[in-house]
Amino acid sequence: MKKISSVLFNRYFLATAFFVVWMLFFDQRDFFYVLEQKRQLKNLENKKHYYEQEIEKAKKDLSDLQNNPAALEKFAREHYMMKKDGEDIYIIEDSTTAKK
Repeated sequence: MKKISSVLFNRYFLATAFFVVWMLFFDQRDFFYVLEQKRQLKNLENKKHYYEQEIEKAKKDLSDLQNNPAALEKFAREHYMMKKDGEDIYIIEDSTTAKK
């Protein structure tokens, strides 16, 4: 028992224990702050990856629209409801996505 109490009241042990507790809970960049920052960084990296994929997709679509007349016609028909002479267009809205 005396050996355990001498270790617990050793000034080096106390200083180390104080430092560890301080760094884990009271420091400006404590353990939980660092974990939160790592989580935010991972989230931002995932968003970056998603937007890089979207940029590549948009570049591919732009290139396709500039070089392929059939793709340009398809895009105009789908997004701007353009039609050829003598054609009828029917717009069917999904009731779950229709604006009220």
